Amino acid sequence: MLKPSFYTQLDHRNQYIIKCCFFVFAVNGLYAMILGSLLPLMSNEYGLNNTVSGALISAHQAGNLIAGFAAGVLPIYLGRKKAIMFLCSFVVMGFLIVIITGNPVLLILGFLFTGLSRGSISNFNNTVVSGVSNSSPVALNILHSIFAIGALSAPFLVIVCTYLVGDVGWKIAAVIIIILAIISIMLFSRMEIEEHVDKKEKKKISYLFLKSRYFWVSVGIFFFYLCAEASINGWIVKYFIDSNIMTTQYAQALASLLWIVILAGRLTCAFIGDRVSKKTLLLSTSIGTACFYLMLLSTQNLLVITIAIMGLGYSMAGIYPTTVSTIGNIIKEYPMSMGVLLMAGGVGAILMPIITGALADTYGIFAGMSAILVAIGLMLVCVILNIVKVP
Repeated sequence: MLKPSFYTQLDHRNQYIIKCCFFVFAVNGLYAMILGSLLPLMSNEYGLNNTVSGALISAHQAGNLIAGFAAGVLPIYLGRKKAIMFLCSFVVMGFLIVIITGNPVLLILGFLFTGLSRGSISNFNNTVVSGVSNSSPVALNILHSIFAIGALSAPFLVIVCTYLVGDVGWKIAAVIIIILAIISIMLFSRMEIEEHVDKKEKKKISYLFLKSRYFWVSVGIFFFYLCAEASINGWIVKYFIDSNIMTTQYAQALASLLWIVILAGRLTCAFIGDRVSKKTLLLSTSIGTACFYLMLLSTQNLLVITIAIMGLGYSMAGIYPTTVSTIGNIIKEYPMSMGVLLMAGGVGAILMPIITGALADTYGIFAGMSAILVAIGLMLVCVILNIVKVP
């Protein structure tokens, strides 16, 4: 007899919460990934140099990092629903700034706002979906698959808008993001979620989870995974081009292929999540990530690289949501734990691309990309510790 899906076991209130989180996370993926597509068009219109353009991306990542703290603390005082509605409004302000001004300082502030909303929504959705679904890996993998769908849609939104309207089409795409964000806030407002704490206890924050070695091993997985993910997504095209391995067009096609197989991998993990143990899934995907990335670096054969990209994306896909699901009980008991987890990952996402670039300038692009393999290896060590250590 087939086991009922996590969704069919929920009441109507929790089903609405799940559907709302899925929609908002698709929007989150859309505007998180659209920034890279908008940046060249913005730079041309506003006359931004490369230093300012790089500062914008850094500001977004910094906002994403700050969100890990804000999204953990604000619900203690405002309640979860009011806090996420407030934090979600920052993406509206961020894209409004981007549309109306080319002032570098204000643009940096705008990108900071988009990162703040992105990280806050990630924190909220992961926590709520984990709690409502009883830490179902299926639910969490579907959630992140939907993020990938939003991410895949981002370049196409810009392409369509610029095709229909011309050079100002990127501003139309930004307006669409603003509208979707406003809809997200409206959906959040209709949620009926438990706050978990009463008014007398709102200022009491427990950090007992920090004493758990199991939690810190999971933080290690998260940190080194996001080190690798951010660097691979940021540097893979430049690596292929600078190494004269392939044409620019083929490199861009492989970058798109990476996200397609990430989506396929997350859907696969969602399908088998209740049939395979979380630790088995985490170990197999981590080993796959290490093997396929090593294959990628060890050859200049286009066919082998294409296969490696597909295997890499497919393997990486389930690591993030499965790691979150393995500590679902800690997240449910200690809301601040999700903020710590995301902040640690945010530090990794900021540091590793810089390290990769510094090594590339000093020793060559291959040395920079090889450093990512070290991060993947350390992630695998943490995964093994996760399996052998008892919480």
